[in-house]
Parts: sequence; C-alpha cells; structure tokens
Amino acid sequence: MEQTQKQRLGFGFFGWMLMIFQGGAFFTQVVFTNYPMNILADFYGGATFVPVVFTVGTFIAIILQLILSRFIGKIKNMKNLTLIFGAISLAMGCVITFYPVPYGVSAVWIAAYFIESVCVNMYCTFTCGILVGQWFPRRKGTIMGITTIMFPVGNGLISVFAANVFKTGQPDPASAFLPYLIACIATWLVGLIFVKDYPEQCGAYRDNDRSFTPEMARKMMEEEIENKKTTVWTTGHTLANRDFWFISIVCGFLLMFSVGMMTQTAAIVGQFESLNYATVMMLIMIFGIIGSYVLGVIDTAIGTKKAIAIAVVIMILSGVFGMIQNAGCLIVSLILLAVFMGASSNFTVSAAAQYWRREDFSSVFACLNPIANIFNAIAPTVIAFLLYTSLGYRLCFAVTAICGVISLILILLFSGKHVKEVDDKYRQEAGKALDDELSSRK
Repeated sequence: MEQTQKQRLGFGFFGWMLMIFQGGAFFTQVVFTNYPMNILADFYGGATFVPVVFTVGTFIAIILQLILSRFIGKIKNMKNLTLIFGAISLAMGCVITFYPVPYGVSAVWIAAYFIESVCVNMYCTFTCGILVGQWFPRRKGTIMGITTIMFPVGNGLISVFAANVFKTGQPDPASAFLPYLIACIATWLVGLIFVKDYPEQCGAYRDNDRSFTPEMARKMMEEEIENKKTTVWTTGHTLANRDFWFISIVCGFLLMFSVGMMTQTAAIVGQFESLNYATVMMLIMIFGIIGSYVLGVIDTAIGTKKAIAIAVVIMILSGVFGMIQNAGCLIVSLILLAVFMGASSNFTVSAAAQYWRREDFSSVFACLNPIANIFNAIAPTVIAFLLYTSLGYRLCFAVTAICGVISLILILLFSGKHVKEVDDKYRQEAGKALDDELSSRK
C-alpha cells in the first residue's frame, strides 16, 4: 500500500517527458515573442509597432482556437497537431534568430514574427494544454505549476540575452538566440519521441495512478474518447454559461498584466538609475519560479478557485506598491508581479479540468483558453500605451490594481455548484445519466 501511494505521488517517466514538452513550449513563446519585443523592437520598427504585430498574431490564434472548439472532440491526434504548431514556431524562430538586423521595418522579419505569434500561442497554451489535461486531470495544478516555471525562467534570462546581443558593440541576435533555439528544439524532440495523446497509449497511467489495471485504464480512455464526441458542453452551451465568463475574464486579467508588464520590464526598471536590470530580472525569475510552483500546489490541494483568489490578491498588492514612486517599492511590486506571473498560465488548464468532466474538458478549454488569451493578445500594446503617458509606469500599476479588484469580485462570484447544476440540466436534456462526479470539485 505504501509503495502504491509513493507511485501515485510521482509523475512517471512519460509524465515527466510531457512536462518537459509543455515547459519547452512555454519557453519557446517567451524567447521568440517577448525577447524581440523587449530588447530588439527598436531594430524592427519600434516599441509601439512590434507589440501590435504580436497582438494581431495572437488574435488570429484566438480565432483558430474558437473555430477548433466546435469539433475539438473529433480531433483524433492532438499530439500531431501540437507537433505541427511547434515545428512552425521553431521554423519561424530560426528566421528570427538568423535574419540580419535591418534597422527598420523588414517584411521578412515581420512576417516571421507574425506567424510565430500565431503558431507559438497555438503550441504552448492550446494544444499542449489539452494534452496536460488529458494526462493529469486531477493533478493539473501541480503539473502546470511546474511547467509554467519556464515563463519566469525565460524572463529571468532575458538580461543574459540582452548582454549577448550587444556584446561586440554591434547587435548580434543570432549568437544570442542560438542556445535558446537549441533548447527549444530539444524539448520539441522529446514530445515527438515520448509523448502520446493519452498516457494509456504508451503504457502509463492517468495522473500516474497505478491503482487501475492496464486493461481498466485503457477501457476508461476509450470511453472518454467516445464521450468527447457527444459532449453536452458544446461551444454554444459553454459561452452561454455565466461561471465560464467569470473565470475566463479573471484568467485573462492575470495573463494580461503578467505578460504585458514583462514585455516592458527594460523600460520600467530603467526609470530608476539605482536599479540594475540584470539583478531585478534575476529576482523576477526566482520569485516567479516560487509563485508558479507554490500556487500550482495550492491549486491541487485546496482548489482552483481559492488558488486564483490568492493570485488575484497578490496582483492587487503588486499594483498598489507599483504606484508608489520609489525604487524599493518598485522592486517589491515586481516581485509580487513575478509570483502571480508564474501562476497566470496555470489556471486556464486547471479551471477547465477542475470544474468540468474529463469528457468535457477539451471542449470547455478550447473556449476558455482563447477568451483568456484575448487579454493576453492586447496586453503588450495596452501596457506600451500606458507606459508612454505622462504618468508612465505608475499608471500601468494603477490599472493592474483596478483590474485585480474586478478579478477578485468575479472569482468570488464563480460557483462550481452552479456549473454542476447546469451540467445536470444539459445531461438530462441529452439523455445522459446524472451522477455526483462534479459535487466534490473544490
């Protein structure tokens, strides 16, 4: 019995391979969308132009996700779709890496960055997220808490990247990008070789729970695949649910002010000559790692709603400290920002897996993720606009605090009990059996 419990606490070899695959996808997004915006924008059209390209590309990704949501249960191989989006992302990453610095708008570079903005969002937040939900439906908070560590790690390494770009006096993105590109390709290859759509397809177990025989596990997988085709949570039903909107908007605000602020860290930290950018980014990385893991564990232990509420309170505090025009307060604010940034990408997967059935997870996530990412899409443009007003970075943090208060109200209004009531209604209308599966979801 003790050995079985220990086995359940682990993730299994193939589970770790999936986590490396997902973590690498997050890292790919940070490197090839944030780094060009944050460090190289002046060479490719300016700090207000490049974020707009990212925003438009992300909106295209959102539209694709909403289109796919209508028949997500009928996609036979999510892993292959993930690999395709990953391969295109890496190909565009190669263009971004090796294309000569044009000192102005370049059609080739902008096209590559635009395609990257579309495909890497599909890769890291959408298709990989579905795989995680299918492998770890009960432990998704912990898994996402670990894999999203690559967001703060990537943002923390941006100062190293910036130093390497300007090492010789002339901008040299190619040599600066190369180690990151190699790492991203390596994690994609891990997914290619070791990951399947479901753990049962490679002899592993859902949630690494070995209390089932392989035959029982495979039977459950086959039933789930079949039930996904007739999910009662269609796109229309999902978008008509009030609780879906409450939690989607909150996830969106968390993403908006973590991702958006991270694209402008160089300009924000540069407001104080006493602050060393590399040191501040290292602090952001350390506390981002802590926040991602701890809030992920809290998510699994006490429920997604409570974990989100904690993240939102941290977001409000970050905004309040950031409004104070003081170097010390700015550091505190950025540390708090790092904590909720580390967890911000956990919650779209967690919420869909926590409050909806396994058979409904993919269709709900395929709506929740793009809605939340609308906020992510506009984040760099909005933050850049606020930053260059007369109030500067303080206005950015003021808006962060205000949206944090709105988010706290919305997450408190969210009700898992109401989701179950609506689920019962839809299942009864579809002639499906009612049960208490959703009753204990925290």
